[in-house]
Amino acid sequence: MYSIVCHKSVQLSGGEEERTARLFRISQRRNHILTDRLFAKLMVMQWLGGIVIAMWFSPMAWSGSNLQPLWHVWAAIWLGGAISAGPVLLAWRRPGRVVTRHVIAVAQILTSALLIHLTGGRFETHFHIFGSLTFLAFYRDWRVLVTATFVVTVDHLVRGIFWPQSIFGVVDVSHWRWLEHVGWVLIEDVFLMISIQQNLTETLEVAKRRSHLESINAQIESQVVERTAELTEAHKQLLMTSRQAGMAEVATNVLHNVGNVLNSVNVSAETVAGKIRHFRIASLKNVARLLREHEHHLPEFLTQDARGRELPSYLVQLADNLAEPQKAILEEVKYLQNNIEHIKQIVSMQQSHARVAGVLETLDVVEIIEDAIHISSTSIMRHGVSLVREFEPVPLVVLDRHKVMPILVNLLSNAKHALAHRGDDKVLKVQVAMGGVDTVQIKIIDNGAGIAPENLTRIFQHGFTTKKDGHGFGLHSGALAAREMGGKLIAESDGIDRGAVFTLVLPFSHPTQQHDEKHDR
Repeated sequence: MYSIVCHKSVQLSGGEEERTARLFRISQRRNHILTDRLFAKLMVMQWLGGIVIAMWFSPMAWSGSNLQPLWHVWAAIWLGGAISAGPVLLAWRRPGRVVTRHVIAVAQILTSALLIHLTGGRFETHFHIFGSLTFLAFYRDWRVLVTATFVVTVDHLVRGIFWPQSIFGVVDVSHWRWLEHVGWVLIEDVFLMISIQQNLTETLEVAKRRSHLESINAQIESQVVERTAELTEAHKQLLMTSRQAGMAEVATNVLHNVGNVLNSVNVSAETVAGKIRHFRIASLKNVARLLREHEHHLPEFLTQDARGRELPSYLVQLADNLAEPQKAILEEVKYLQNNIEHIKQIVSMQQSHARVAGVLETLDVVEIIEDAIHISSTSIMRHGVSLVREFEPVPLVVLDRHKVMPILVNLLSNAKHALAHRGDDKVLKVQVAMGGVDTVQIKIIDNGAGIAPENLTRIFQHGFTTKKDGHGFGLHSGALAAREMGGKLIAESDGIDRGAVFTLVLPFSHPTQQHDEKHDR
């Protein structure tokens, strides 16, 4: 059945195509089993209904016939029971098998033939055949319709020639009338097969999308593992290099800067894991649960209940909605990769006592600030801090991104900690403005704990800190990095509980570039 509709889907990779085929087969087998059980119950109900018709309706329908009413009752009991017994037994012992649904198809049409006979060939009873074909279409297997149509054709042909009263309700009838009835059956078959084809296409599309999403999830998990392994290896190499070279201060600064970025790495990893754990594939279970709840009256649910009629379109819409979290996960992985690259640059930048300058780039200051804010955004929001941006237009600057980023991340982290013990009015402002003809100022302003006057000259010293769990390396290394870039880091505060302002002043061009320009002149 999978081969019938596979050509309508987009070309998949080998693994995804195998998974899609497997999901498609699972869906089809589940549907076959449910439909088998549906027909098992329907057969019993039709058998009992045939007995009632034989007792109350057949004597009036066959009035004037030489057949005795008791004969109809015995036919309904024994012949109807024989027709129904096989399908019920197979549906109970061999559900989901090919032979089961074909036997059910034959038995269902024979039941229609028996009911037509019991009603004396009434035209209204012929609609039982059309209803039977509709129910058989639930299998989503066109071969079952072929089997049922063949039985209808043989039944109408044989009884139409040898016993027309049993099927048409009259003794004398045209030998070709059976073709008219078979023709209407074939017309219904055409529409049912088109419906089956569309249903199979939608089912396959859902399976394909689910397979593709599972593949993407596996790739994302693999990337997270790989990036974590790279980070672990980079950390090991950093410690080894620091011990071998005796650069304790450098190693401390590196770990401090890496720690700031690791907070974002951890948040991104948790975000990706959370999105994967709560992926909307669980909605498919809700659909399965809905079908299971209505399995005892599935035909009525799918044809009469508003939810049942909307189920195929809902499955397609669900498949589209499942693709929505993919974009958010990929964006988070992108940030994760950027943070890991940032850590690598920090490690590479500070592995030498000579502090060799990194790669210079022409950058937008606002873009760098937004990246730093993103690294700290989860922690800022968790602490209920209101972030205010006040950016003035400034020219592009030539800087080493991986020297500026640790300074900004550390300043934002310090401001967030300074606001920890304040009430609901926690405000953190980030301002960008011109600092002169050739400099730009980035200000981090908070209304938090503030800085004592005697500490304003000490906070940039190596090892000095006012935090219980602080190390006193962030502001020290930040001030050194700012100086290397030809700028400076300034602290201002009106005192304890009066807030603080940290200003990072950066030149529009790096000192190395300025030296090269003078040399060119």
